[in-house]
Amino acid sequence: MRRVGAVVRTAQGLAVLRAAEAADEEGDEYRDEIGTTVLDDSLEEVGRVVDVFGPVSHPYLAVTPNDGVHLPSLVGSTLYAR
Repeated sequence: MRRVGAVVRTAQGLAVLRAAEAADEEGDEYRDEIGTTVLDDSLEEVGRVVDVFGPVSHPYLAVTPNDGVHLPSLVGSTLYAR
């Protein structure tokens, strides 16, 4: 399991994360892709990445939540991928 990023805010029904890792020094792109499933610290599925945006060196990710996920409670949380 690896850290995807921390939820910095919610907007338009999405959780916005700041990526935990930047692109590598050779300029390779960030490795989390659209469709990546994200989990909370109790290993419950939270949702899926639907967009990667912002600076290539340290992007943001938009995550659409699964049914029943309370978005405001995610702000400040760290999310993970398998």
